[in-house]
Amino acid sequence: MQPKILLVDDREDNLLSMESLFEKDNYRFIKANSGRQALKILLKEFDFALILMDVKMPNLNGFETAALIYERQKLKHIPIIFITANNYGEENVFRGYKMGGVDYIYKPVNPDLLRAKVAVFVDLYRKNHALLEQEQKLIFINKNLENEIAERKISEEKIKALNRELLANIGRLESANKDLDRFAYMASHDLQEPLRKIRIFSDRLNLKYNDLLDEEGKNYLDRIQKVTQRMQALINDLLIFSKISVEKDLFLQSDLNKLVGDVLVDMEHSIMEKNAKISVDELPSLCVNPVLMQPLFFNLISNALKYCKKDADPLIRIRAEVNSEKNQENKYCRILVEDNGIGFDQKYAEQVFEMFRRLHPKGEFEGTGIGLALCKKIVEKHNGFISVRSKVDEGSVFIVSLPFQQGSQVN
Repeated sequence: MQPKILLVDDREDNLLSMESLFEKDNYRFIKANSGRQALKILLKEFDFALILMDVKMPNLNGFETAALIYERQKLKHIPIIFITANNYGEENVFRGYKMGGVDYIYKPVNPDLLRAKVAVFVDLYRKNHALLEQEQKLIFINKNLENEIAERKISEEKIKALNRELLANIGRLESANKDLDRFAYMASHDLQEPLRKIRIFSDRLNLKYNDLLDEEGKNYLDRIQKVTQRMQALINDLLIFSKISVEKDLFLQSDLNKLVGDVLVDMEHSIMEKNAKISVDELPSLCVNPVLMQPLFFNLISNALKYCKKDADPLIRIRAEVNSEKNQENKYCRILVEDNGIGFDQKYAEQVFEMFRRLHPKGEFEGTGIGLALCKKIVEKHNGFISVRSKVDEGSVFIVSLPFQQGSQVN
């Protein structure tokens, strides 16, 4: 920043000599040859570091000009050094100070003294200017902070309102889910009786009148029996699914090897029918609900048997991985169920756990479309999560992650 200095003198030679005196100091000089001209300049410009003004000038002298300058609020900060060739005595010097002057210098001017005094006032101007700039920056920063605080308060209120709304929605959803589960349970339970009668009477019809039916009649009867079987399976799965929500969170320290072993015994006929080979590595003991873990393993193994390749015997491996986390609260066990079946495109990895979601036509593979959704619900009931990795014609790996500790553990 180049400081501006206003030189006021009625003699041009004095203005030029004053300007040449400060030639090396990198000041910018504005010259006025009368008090009136100085006032005109100060009407447009007021960012001067200093005014050097001769006292004796025609029309308006230096003192009168200073008085008019300081009548304007914007100009009161500019220091004035009076320069005169006459000694008017202490009274006039006092008058100069009274008018607002900061110093009084006699001619002939001592160049070094004048340059030193001007340098002091220019330095003060620079410092004041820097302080004003800093003040403006602080005002701007404070304004931004005030706006940010106001915006943050508004955002916090919005977040609180959204949280309240979210909690209310969660409460309504939980209530709706419970009502839906109760309805599904009751509906499934009530459907058992008419379905049982359909099966009984179709079986009686088949036994007693089979010989009297033609091929078309036998075909219709066979279809009725198959449909009732599928409906029975669907109702059973719905009952199990709806029971999970109302099942108490009773977790016991259980040997997973025994739970898997019991499931394999129950599935012995299906395993032999498919000529499947199932290997079970050593599994850990976990805090689980054993009632729910059996349908979990049953559905995962059934899924592997169902979607096997036609030209290869099913190979299923069940193993476990434990993370190295020392803190028991964060420790998880991963149970992997691997198969060599037909697999599927990985882009469907999330969809396979949706209710009634089937990636293959109903006629190609039997099932209700509930099994994997049931697995997901059981795992989430255990505060865990389930995922799958799969490739077409290369098999699938279902990964069940369960915590070692549960909130309501019973020893």
